[in-house]
Amino acid sequence: MATQDRLIESTQELLWDRGYVGTSPKAIQQRAGVGQGSMYHHFAGKPDLAAAALRRSAEQMRAVAEADLAAPGTAYDRIARYLGRERDVLRGCRIGRMAQDPDVVADPRLRAPVEETFDWLRGRLAAVIAEGQAAGELAPAADPADTAAAVVAVVQGGYVLARAAGTAEPFDQAVRGALGLLAAHRTG
Repeated sequence: MATQDRLIESTQELLWDRGYVGTSPKAIQQRAGVGQGSMYHHFAGKPDLAAAALRRSAEQMRAVAEADLAAPGTAYDRIARYLGRERDVLRGCRIGRMAQDPDVVADPRLRAPVEETFDWLRGRLAAVIAEGQAAGELAPAADPADTAAAVVAVVQGGYVLARAAGTAEPFDQAVRGALGLLAAHRTG
C-alpha cells in the first residue's frame, strides 16, 4: 500500500476510535509505519490529512449504502437490506461519530464530508421510497424526505443507544421498529 494511502487509512481508524483531538500526528505516523517527513510530504498537516480521511470514509460509506439501495428488489427490500446489513454496531458509525466531534463540526472543511454524506444518504433513501410509491409498493401517504430522515435517524440513534448499553440489541430493536413502521406503508 502506498504511503499516502497508509496515512489516510490509519487516520480513518484513529478518528473513528479516538476522535479528532485524540488523533495525534505521532499516533498516525506510528499506525501507518511512516516517519514525520513522509507525513508532511503528502499532507500539509493534521487538518489536511483528517480531511482526506473523512472524505475517504464518506466515499466508502456511500459505496456500501449504494450497494444495498441499488440492489434488486422492492423499495422495502432494499431499505431492509440497508438497515439489516452487517455493522460493527458497538464501534458506531465512522461518519456519525464525526458529527458528534466538536472539533470536526467546528471546522467547515472537516464537517463538509460528514454533512454531504448524510445529505446524500437522506436523498438516496428518499429516492428509493419515492420509487416504491411510484411502483405502488408503498402507500403515497408517507413523505419520502421525512421517512428517509427517520431511517437515517434510526441508524444513527441506534448506534448511540447500543454504545451506551454496551450491546447491539438497542440498535437491532431500533431497526426492527423502523422496518415495522415502513411495513405499515406497504401496499402489497
